[in-house]
Amino acid sequence: MIGNNGLRRRTLLAAAAGVAAAPFAAGPAFAAAPKVYLDPGHGGTDPGAVANGLQEKTLTLNIALQTRDILKANWAVDVRMSRTSDITRSLAYRTDDANAWGAAIFVSIHINAGGGNGFESYRYPGVGATTQRLQSTVHSNVLSQMRTIASVTDRGKKESNLHVLRESNMPAVLTENLFIDTLANANLLKRADFITATARGHARGIAAFLGL
Repeated sequence: MIGNNGLRRRTLLAAAAGVAAAPFAAGPAFAAAPKVYLDPGHGGTDPGAVANGLQEKTLTLNIALQTRDILKANWAVDVRMSRTSDITRSLAYRTDDANAWGAAIFVSIHINAGGGNGFESYRYPGVGATTQRLQSTVHSNVLSQMRTIASVTDRGKKESNLHVLRESNMPAVLTENLFIDTLANANLLKRADFITATARGHARGIAAFLGL
């Protein structure tokens, strides 16, 4: 059973995130909670893309931490992150850590650059239906939640030979959450409500994929 203090904290977190508190136990009693691996892109000596007074590494960590908190506040999940602070992690560390932990899914969070506009997601080329379903579910939920704040262009579900997608042993998706070097996108990324909506979209997509 969950104690009153734990239930109260979970309910408050859910309310703050704008998510209705769901029953804590999903599935059979005592069933192992699914393991979700969240990978905030870049960090430490690698800032990622930088523009308009923003750093990718800071944004990705903010989104990932909020995604973790929303997940744990609403569903019975076990969440591990490649980093929870501004530290350097190699690409190999991220996938090795997720593989060794036995993660059920791998979700890597990034911010785009290159003068484009909108949201897109990636999977490894040639993957099976399960990974395609993960991408589709996360993609649609993130986009839906972003659009509660502002109009966001859907750049589509794409494929790419990226290390974190190729070397992970579990279904994996990478999200590119707007363009840091496009002023209109950057202005949204500066908004706390937009960052929370983006995190909520990731959490809801993960939960939906896992059937929670």
